[in-house]
Amino acid sequence: MTANMPGMTKETRTVSGVSYETAGAEYFDKRKLRRSAGIWGLWGIGIAAVISGDFSGWNPGLGVGGWGGLLIATAVVIVMYFTMIFSIGEMSAAMPHTGGAYSFSRAALGPWGGFVTGLAETIEYVVTTAVVVLFSASYANSIVTELFGLSLPPWLWWIILYVVFVGLNSLGASVGFRFALVVAIISMAVLLLFAVLALANGVVDFSKLLDIAPTEGNSSFLPFGGMGILFALPFAIWFFLGIEELPLAAEEAHNPAKDIPKASVWGVVTLAFFAVLVLFLNPAVTGSADLTVSPGDGDEPLLAGFRVFLPGSVAAILSLFALIGLLASLQGIMYAYGRNMYSLSRAGYYPKFLSLTGAKNQTPWVALIVGAVIGFIILVAVTLLGTAIPDIAGAVTGIILFIAVFGAVISYMMQMVSFIVLRRKFPNAKRPWKSPTGIAGAVVAGIIAFAAFLGIILAPPFQLAVVTFLVIFVVGLAIFALVGRKRLVLSPEEEYALSGGLHGDPQTEGYDAMEAEVFAEE
Repeated sequence: MTANMPGMTKETRTVSGVSYETAGAEYFDKRKLRRSAGIWGLWGIGIAAVISGDFSGWNPGLGVGGWGGLLIATAVVIVMYFTMIFSIGEMSAAMPHTGGAYSFSRAALGPWGGFVTGLAETIEYVVTTAVVVLFSASYANSIVTELFGLSLPPWLWWIILYVVFVGLNSLGASVGFRFALVVAIISMAVLLLFAVLALANGVVDFSKLLDIAPTEGNSSFLPFGGMGILFALPFAIWFFLGIEELPLAAEEAHNPAKDIPKASVWGVVTLAFFAVLVLFLNPAVTGSADLTVSPGDGDEPLLAGFRVFLPGSVAAILSLFALIGLLASLQGIMYAYGRNMYSLSRAGYYPKFLSLTGAKNQTPWVALIVGAVIGFIILVAVTLLGTAIPDIAGAVTGIILFIAVFGAVISYMMQMVSFIVLRRKFPNAKRPWKSPTGIAGAVVAGIIAFAAFLGIILAPPFQLAVVTFLVIFVVGLAIFALVGRKRLVLSPEEEYALSGGLHGDPQTEGYDAMEAEVFAEE
């Protein structure tokens, strides 16, 4: 096979069922990342990626589970995220390179397992970015309409948001981490301000939490019965989805083995606090029934809460700050898809040009642009589909959201299986940080993720999302089978897997520690 990328040669070898091309120093020189994050920068990018889940996307869960069902689902999901983050923290400390979930599964389950997990995570992050763009456009247009009487078409807001944040993410990791930390703090301040003002104005009425009329044979606490808890799980995940991205920052962190696990755990603690705060106060102000909209409507539950006790213009100004929460997530989750696509591309699973980084700022600008184009196409396609099929028009947001969550839960299940396998498969690998819940915690997290998986598959309104995801997945697997697996590169993620956990730390070994070893075998 002839390689056509700078820094590649014609020489190939087959290892573990896939073919590796040799990659010289020039190849990795064009794919460098810059270390610029400490523990607070990592915590900030993690919170930024997720905090929009407190502003939008969670409230349709009230319509499928009632407040009690969503509360129980949230409690279960909090358990899942703690046990999962403990497991991911151990793996990220052992594998301090950008691959994250793909890397964990590659080491445990081979190239196919790595690709399946990496592709699921790509779908999760690219589609989540699209969802946040959708919510941000809705908030922004409401604010502009309230203050200035102007309204822009959704597609124009999408373009503006993608262009601005691709540009911001391309300025360099140090700029991105600082921006994420600042907007994460502002976003949390807005949520706290909402809580203080709601309590001060005396509009919090906890009886409103249970104002959804129960279906026959059910209670006001669980108006849709026990199955409502299952269907509410994907919406509860929205309070946390994205915090697992921190291992993707391994090659941009000063001390990844120490700081990524700690930042991840404190990130879940922070997010759990705000999830509970929002879940109790927002529907207590507006009433749960008023927030049980079909997905696609009512994308601004916090704005609806502000409007209950503030004049329209003041609510719009405060919602401008609430918009910052969505923009924070846009920054954080776009960072995630950029690094995810970068790592899979650098290793050859995706086209190699996607992993090119800028010579000055050393960010994967090509991956950022391509992910934005794909996200924009998704938004346009789903909107057109909603127009063509009126019956699903009200579920447009839910369809996109469920595609993202579906990708996430598949990635979660694969990572928990990988944790269990790696404990047994690589017993001698260095583990600078170990999960306090061990294999039992990974099993618990995996079971809850599987329950959420069922909650998506069994929910009739979102089967179109499942079919769409599966079509994308099958196409991706076919392309990998025909092309990708024949032109992989010994990136740090691949070196770790092939060496049994003995190689693969680019901070201490460089990027091609095993090149000579593997190509000397034949």
